[in-house]
Parts: sequence; structure tokens; C-alpha cells
Amino acid sequence: MDLRNVAIIAHVDHGKTTLVDNLLRQAGAFRANQQVAERALDRNDLERERGITILAKCTAVSWRGARINIVDTPGHADFGGEVERILSMVDGAIVLVDAAEGVLPQTKFVVGKALARGLRPIVVINKVDRGDARPHEVHEEVFDLFAALGADEAQLDFPTLFASGRQGWADDSLEGPRRDLSALFELILRHVPPPGLDPEAPFALTATILEYDPYLGRILTGRVEQGRARVNMPVRVLRADGAVVETGRLTKLLAYRGLERVPVEEAEAGDIIAIAGLAQATVPDTIAAPEVAAALPAIPVDPPTLAMTFRINDGPLAGREGKKVTSRQIRERLFREAEGNVAIRVRESEETDAFEVAGRGELQLGVLIETMRREGFELTIGRPRVLTRENPETGAREEPYEEVLVDVDEAHAGVVVEKLSLRKGVMQDMRPLGAGKQRLSFLIPSRGLIGYHGEFLTDTRGTGVMNRLFHGYGPWAGPIEGRRNGALISNADGEAVQYALFYLQERGTLFIGPGERVYVGMIIGENSRGEDLEVNPLREKKLTNIRAAGKDDALLLTPPRRMSLEQAIAYIGDDELVEVTPGAVRLRKRHLDPHERKRQARRGESEAA
Repeated sequence: MDLRNVAIIAHVDHGKTTLVDNLLRQAGAFRANQQVAERALDRNDLERERGITILAKCTAVSWRGARINIVDTPGHADFGGEVERILSMVDGAIVLVDAAEGVLPQTKFVVGKALARGLRPIVVINKVDRGDARPHEVHEEVFDLFAALGADEAQLDFPTLFASGRQGWADDSLEGPRRDLSALFELILRHVPPPGLDPEAPFALTATILEYDPYLGRILTGRVEQGRARVNMPVRVLRADGAVVETGRLTKLLAYRGLERVPVEEAEAGDIIAIAGLAQATVPDTIAAPEVAAALPAIPVDPPTLAMTFRINDGPLAGREGKKVTSRQIRERLFREAEGNVAIRVRESEETDAFEVAGRGELQLGVLIETMRREGFELTIGRPRVLTRENPETGAREEPYEEVLVDVDEAHAGVVVEKLSLRKGVMQDMRPLGAGKQRLSFLIPSRGLIGYHGEFLTDTRGTGVMNRLFHGYGPWAGPIEGRRNGALISNADGEAVQYALFYLQERGTLFIGPGERVYVGMIIGENSRGEDLEVNPLREKKLTNIRAAGKDDALLLTPPRRMSLEQAIAYIGDDELVEVTPGAVRLRKRHLDPHERKRQARRGESEAA
């Protein structure tokens, strides 16, 4: 069988999944009258709501007698663990770049990984039908990026297509007929080499994706690196050090055909398959015939840079909305996540009933928390903190740094530069984009970006676009100023009253509305001053038997400020937590009792002294 394995990689929202939709349609994977959801590969509810790809997906099409396995990869660097594993399964990569936005940080991240693996990319300049498209300039940007990332001569001699994934066409030139995607299919067959693996050697496969199926149990996806896999053949699972994890049989082999996974009796070297029947095998174990003694080499994954503490919900409202509230249930769920997601690390925390979860960024961990919330878990989450390390040569403390690329209106550039400078950011570049916009480039400690995104959107009136990418470790940048405003803290249990909230809104910004449940120690708003303030949201108007001549003034409340899960996590301070339940996201103090808070504050001051 003539076979090609290719990954589609790009910055988030540059059109990967939409392009795959049209590749599937034009290759005949759908019937002519079949109703298919837009972005068919984004099956996860969170992916559909956010419009991003979180999990890598495999699909396959047939074109002129050849089978092309296509892998759609996430664009966010937070999900880089997915990208790194997926690139080990393919022999070529389609690099998709938006014709207007050009090369952005996540493009650099995924392309760098692909070039390091020796893949020869195909460049597709997408969305050339946009009114602000600049395809030729973007083509030059891509070449400069490849050169900066150390591409060799063969990789720099990349073929380029101009395309509109949404309209379903790709051509060698902008003046082409713009009929269909056949030019892309033909280029894949010409430019991407066949796997070239040995089908006669003993069977071996590296597991790259782990899923759970209610009927088949654990399903592991990977590329057959050598030999042939057959249903019911005996196999053993090897760790990287050669230790045997388990022995078993391949009870089910599934191959990708369009959007479906169909059962097959046999698969040979080079094909991407899913297998069932193993109880302990995980990513990135080697599944091999019994005579194979050594594990296949696995790709090293970049270490996590950010950690959060996941705790049980021990607040007064615990257990009212979720079904999974014990530390044992939370522990099982987190360790199961770490098993399939190699970019996440989980360990027991020093706190009681708490776990430290480390990952690539706020988005990745936010997606995990949101998924658990929808599964019925109740949690409290601590403030994110960066993971530092010791320089092996000097012994100095180092912290993670990120590259930040900001596209902003010229009128707002000054305030962005000022705010990022306060957060220890150093400007690397500033260039005009035309139409009154500027592109600013910064190098900044990851600490400085925690909690900044909401402030950034406010400062730029919602028009700014910020992209970030892990750059590496650098010297500790010293103290960074955090949130300037204190919190409005409830000193009573019950339901908030409109009369009380009307007078409290003079103190700052409220996070709750009338009728909402509150408890002692819960944060109900932001103080307009720097210190925390305890308030009573249950205070009612004193009633008398004397009526005024005029009616009472109408109590008009400003709509409360509602935070998303990620905004809440970024907002809290070190002594605060986010309470996450299936029905609500609340902010609270770590210590609900005001006397305990004062004791802890005095203890912190004495330790600092």
C-alpha cells in the first residue's frame, strides 16, 4: 500500500482543522448529502466552545490509490506535549500560516520541533482571500523563520501553496484557477516520503496517544515502527529502561478511515493504528513482539514551567453541587491525566488533601480544571507559581522566560509597554503593521504574565492580541508587583441582599449579585483601595411604621464582574483560592476564619523580618 503520514501544524486559529474538513470532503470521506459538523475533528465540547484544538487527532484519506494519514495538532504551546509526540509518527509536515497575521510565536514553536526532527515541510499560506492578506510578505517571513531555526538546505527549499481552507482550494500561485485542493494532495504524494520501515522485522510500536473507551477500555494510538501487527498476537510492554510492564494480546486493531476508526485484522510498518487489550501500557511505552528486547527511543518532552495546588473543597458549600469531592477521587483523576498527558506532572503536596499539578501554562491547566468540573468534581485551586531551577554551573536561581508578541493599536502601545516593563519585560522589537497597528516583541519572566491578560484587554479596549511562547530559563528577575487592589470579604453566611450590595458597590467592584449564596471568608468583590476589607452583604434596611411622603429611591446595581475560570485563577493572590464546582466558580480566602488570617499574616511578617 502506498502510504504517507503527515501532520498539519500551525499557530492557533490559522485554519488547520477547517482545512482538514475540506481535505476529507474532497477525498470522498463524506457522502455528498452527509451532514457534518464544522471543524469535524474538534469533537471535544471544550474544543468546540473555545474554537481551538486541544487534543491531537488522526484521520486518513485515500487519493489516487495512496492512503494519507493526516494528524491535526494543537496550535497552543501549552499543549506542546501533544505536538512533540505526534511528530514522531509522521514523515512530513504541512506548515499552515495565516496570510494576514503571518508568523506568530506558536508557529515558531511547532515548526522548530518539526525541523529538529528532520521533517521537510510543505508551506501553505492560508486565508489569502482575507482583505488584509499579504501573502508574499508572509512567504518571506516563513523563509526567515526557517533560517533562524537552523533549517538545512533541503528544508529551506520548501514548496509553497496559496490556499483558502474555508473555500476549499489550494494553488501554486495566487493567479491559479482556485478550484479544489488537488494541488495539495499531489504535493503531499510528491514531497512527503513513504515511511520506509521494515515490515519483516518483529513488531514494535511506540504509544503516543492514550484514550479511554467505555466499551474497549484503554486505547493506545501509535505508528507501527517495524513488523506487522495482527489481532490476538502476543505482545509485551517495555518502558524506556527495558523493564517489562506487562504481557498481553492485541484484542482489537483499529485503523483510521476518514473520521472513523474501523477494525482491521492486520497493520504493517508505517501505518498509524489504535490498539486495545492492554491494562497497564501508557505513553510513551513500547508495545512489541515477545522477541524484542529493547524499547524504541522516545522523544524527550520539554519540562513543565508552571504549577498549581489542587485541593479538596473544604468550604461551607462543599458537596452541594458536585458528586466527586473526596481527595481519593481527585487523586485518581489527576494521576490518570498524567498517565496519558506527558506534559503534566502530578505529586502529593505537603498540604493535607492536596496535590501539586505542574504543566506548560495557565491554559493547559485551566482546560484540565474545566474538564474535571464538568465531570462532577469539586476543587479549590491555589495561585499559579512558576517552577524555578538551579543553574548547574553557577548555582544561581533561574526562572522560565517567555517571548511575547503583541499586536496593538498605536494609541494603546504606550500603556502596554509601561505595564510589561513594570512586570520586568524587556522590549526586543517594535514595528508598524499598517492600518494604525504596531507589533511589539518582549522577553519577560513567566511570573510577570500571570494575571496580566485581563488587564491587557482592558488597557487595549479589547482590540489587542497577545501571543506568548516559552523561551527558556534565565536569571531570577527579582520581585514583581502583583495585584494592587484588596478584596471585599464577606463576614456573614447567607444570601446576598440588594440593599447591602447597593451600598457596597461604592467600595469597589462586586463579583456577585443579589440572591447569591455567600459565606464567611468568601471574596465578593474588589476593594478600590489596596487593603482587604470585611463587609456584610446580608445587611437589610431597617423598617419602621412611618412611611416617607416620597417612595424609596430605586436601588440600581451595577452588573457584577463575572470571571471565567482562567481569569479567576490568574486574579487570586497567594493567600486566596478559587472554589470550582459544577455550578459555580467562587473566590475565597485560604483561611476563612478572620482571626486565623490575622495570625497567618503576623507569622508571615515575622518570617520576612
